[in-house]
This record gives sequence, structure tokens and C-alpha cells, in this order.
Amino acid sequence: MTTDTHRPLLFLDVDGTLLPYGGGRLPASAEEWVDWQLTSNPQLAKIDRAHGPRLRRLICEPMWATAWMDDANEVIAPLLGLPRWPVVDLPEAPEEDRADLLHWKTRVLVRTAAGRPFIWVDDEITDLDRAWVARHHPGRALLHRVEPQVGMTAADFTVVEGWLGGG
Repeated sequence: MTTDTHRPLLFLDVDGTLLPYGGGRLPASAEEWVDWQLTSNPQLAKIDRAHGPRLRRLICEPMWATAWMDDANEVIAPLLGLPRWPVVDLPEAPEEDRADLLHWKTRVLVRTAAGRPFIWVDDEITDLDRAWVARHHPGRALLHRVEPQVGMTAADFTVVEGWLGGG
């Protein structure tokens, strides 16, 4: 994939975004998490394969921004008919997410964007993340929160496409 520094970046999460939550037990340990993702993730059956063509049509530079890291290229991309995307080098996800703290991805995504316009689509974005990005990122940014029980919908794509078209 060639880099086009004029196109906005798209930072895309997987769990709760492309793979809606709902039912099933989440893994308890890191080892169990890897096994769950690659072999027995019941959520994989819930992925909307129509997202692949919609993602390919977006005029942006996509990057995985997920704890799946490069496994997103091995598992998710083929299901959606997507090419390999670059993966944001994220820190280790914390054991526990807290809504009163800045999200563990926020600083890294702003640093990765390096002033370029970007969209971050995730199910864990809060107003704290939006405020921090507004103060620390000089370019345009859309932090779009997806409902984790539903995952990305046509309405979410409409928001993203509208932001990209308004640039």
C-alpha cells in the first residue's frame, strides 16, 4: 500500500466495531484471548461482509488500530475481502478500561497522525478522548464511537463518508 499524505487516515478498531459484542464469554487471559481471536471467536460469524466494499470505497488511508494488531490482516481482512493494511503500533491494552481516563490508544493515534486529518472509529471513544485530541492535534479529526452491541452500521459509514467528503 502506498502512502498518500494528502488523504486522511482511518484508524479502525475491530472488537465492538466490526465484530459486534453480544452473547458469549470473553477470554480471561492473554493466552486465551489469542486463541479466542484466531480459532473460536463466536463473533466472527457476526461480521458484516458488506463492510469490505464500503471500506475499500472510502477515500482515506486505512490502518488497523486494534488489539488484534497484525492478526486483523490474517483474520478480518480476508473475511471482508480487504488487502493488508498497516497496523498502528499500539501499547499493550490495559487489563481494565476506565471511562474516567484517556483511552489507551488516544495518544498513539495522535502521534501516528502527525498532524494529518484522521478518523478514529472505535466503540470505546469518550468525550475525554475528543477533548484531548482537540487540544493536542492540529489537524481535522473525527472520533466516531460505534455502539458495541451492534457494531458498525450503514449510518456509521454515512457519518464517515460525510466527514471525508467535507474535507
